[in-house]
Amino acid sequence: MNKAIMHINYGELTYNSYGKKTIDEICKQAADIGYDGIEFRGNPPKELASLSFKEYATQIAEGKKKYGLSEILFGIGVHGCTSADKEERAKSIADAIEKVKIANELCGTTICNTFGSNVRSSITTAPPAAYEFHGSAAATQEQWDLTVDAFQQVGRELEKIGVKFGFETHMNYIHDLPAPAKKLVDLIDSPVIGINMDYGNTAYFPVRPSVEETIDIYGDKLFYTHLKNSSPVPGSGLRMATGLGDGEINHRTYLAKLREVGFAGPIGIEAPRGGDRVWFAQQDLNYFKSVMASL
Repeated sequence: MNKAIMHINYGELTYNSYGKKTIDEICKQAADIGYDGIEFRGNPPKELASLSFKEYATQIAEGKKKYGLSEILFGIGVHGCTSADKEERAKSIADAIEKVKIANELCGTTICNTFGSNVRSSITTAPPAAYEFHGSAAATQEQWDLTVDAFQQVGRELEKIGVKFGFETHMNYIHDLPAPAKKLVDLIDSPVIGINMDYGNTAYFPVRPSVEETIDIYGDKLFYTHLKNSSPVPGSGLRMATGLGDGEINHRTYLAKLREVGFAGPIGIEAPRGGDRVWFAQQDLNYFKSVMASL
């Protein structure tokens, strides 16, 4: 079975905040519930903002060893990759490479979730949540070129240490939808730069391919996946986050297609919703294991 990765948002109180929890407690939570590993963010939570990335990764490495977790992933982006400031851009690239080297050395990390720069539409009347106006739809040729160049630089360093990056398909980035995400990795043309398929994000676009079509688009560039679910709120144009087995996305179909194409990478499970996140982590993992066992 693919390794089941607990996204850090199951351990958070709010975005990038652990509340009173410690890294040790979150590692124990994941192991006790039955996850194989955790995907942490690329920066410490606000409660540990004074830590360097190395100090942060050291605590994670200790939790990994103590509780027997086999996989630690990080979300490490190159957020300044399209900056007009050459120094800022170079620093963004160098920082990402340094973090990956530390993560690999201390935590044994071999795959990371990644992002480029945020891209918003120049149309001032485009609503922020109308994602079809932003990201790949708004990106200029220069932004495409700069993103490709930055990740080619990163890719050359990743090859040396055996770590892969997967672009999360995410709103407001060039890699927001399946076709542009695949175009981006094809242009970068690196064996260690691929895609983290998050169909839970793709579902927020009014025009999108099916789960099965999306997996076919990615082909052998699919390195990692995120699973989460939601349902449309009637008459509002909005969506409401749900449990993994409760929303509009049929994850039985999703996982069956992954098995059909021989996907062997890790599968990250997310809970982007408030409430009892420990319970959500248990409930969603149980659903995932039940479906996998039935395939």
